[in-house]
Amino acid sequence: MNIHEYQAKELFNNYGVPVAKGAIAQKPEEFEQAIAKLEGDQIVVKAQIHAGGRGKGKFADGFEGGVKLRSRAEAAATAAKMLGNVLITKQTGPAGKKVNTIYFTECEDVAKEYYLSILMDRASGGAVIIASTAGGMDIEKVAAETPEKIYKVYVRPELGLQPFQMRQLAFFFGFGEKELMKQWSKVINGLYRLFWEKDCSLVEVNPLILTSDNKIVALDAKVNFDDNAIYRHPDIQILRDLTEEDPKEIQASKFGLNYIALDGNIACMVNGAGLAMATMDIIKYYGGNPANFLDVGGSANEEAITEAFKIITQDPHTKGILVNIFGGIAKCDIIAQGILNAVKNVGLQIPLVVRLEGTNYEIGRKLLADSGIKLETAASLAEAAEKIVKIVQG
Repeated sequence: MNIHEYQAKELFNNYGVPVAKGAIAQKPEEFEQAIAKLEGDQIVVKAQIHAGGRGKGKFADGFEGGVKLRSRAEAAATAAKMLGNVLITKQTGPAGKKVNTIYFTECEDVAKEYYLSILMDRASGGAVIIASTAGGMDIEKVAAETPEKIYKVYVRPELGLQPFQMRQLAFFFGFGEKELMKQWSKVINGLYRLFWEKDCSLVEVNPLILTSDNKIVALDAKVNFDDNAIYRHPDIQILRDLTEEDPKEIQASKFGLNYIALDGNIACMVNGAGLAMATMDIIKYYGGNPANFLDVGGSANEEAITEAFKIITQDPHTKGILVNIFGGIAKCDIIAQGILNAVKNVGLQIPLVVRLEGTNYEIGRKLLADSGIKLETAASLAEAAEKIVKIVQG
């Protein structure tokens, strides 16, 4: 689950991490009231969407930049150009995202910028803190072109963040001075506690800045949470912004389905995330393009399958469906009957190819063959993928 920058900064503030003072507005009549809460002649106007690259983004009407530094008198006019407009960045794709919230912040006098993030590292089985002296830039580009500017600290979950690790990071950033070290300890401790206590998958500050008067401040904030642990945090659940999510993904989550919309035209319905990834790969191998990632789970029932069909047929770009099921906990004959009932309920009008393998696959295949419903079956994933690609491509 993702949240907006202004929400992430509220969490930062709760954990003792200094941020620039800010205020939000969701209606034009709220602009002046929000700006009045801030001090200084310069105001930063930030469009709030769940995507990075806002500063270099472009709005659908041609207005450039989702992050602007403006005089106090100009801030409201700039916000008016952003609110309700569609912002397109390298992370949104060409469709972009509609801006429903504007975040005004006070301007900080930046002396130096840094990059800092905390995320899970599968290889070490714990958290890794990634630091860079090249803040405000694309961290992937920095890692590729100037790796010497990247420093990593691995944190064991059973030990937590250790004082010597905080000092290592401080010296890397040049925060060795006593007062800066004191500030830094508060910042990194707060960020790590947030990451650990709220089951985050990512806490990122880009840039983390040192001001001209030697204050360490989080100028930006990005926080993502582990969906599987979100039930433990009702205070985080209420931060979810459904307007930022695909309606089909929201509907899928209500039925325990893992759905992600893609830009292809061959819908996939699979039980198991790994198998779903392999299915998408093999569709690409045969020259097709998957329209979605859809994992119905290892114990899929008729209700879930029916809902899955409803969701994938809502996409007007879908020209065919590939169902790839490996029966284990869910037996193939039960899955087959669920597919048939779902097809009847939904009234499927596009080509369907089904591959069943595993427990009771012979019974399942026979049910499909004897159903009288127009569909294709396949004995292998390769055969199924090749069939649906040829059908869709005519």
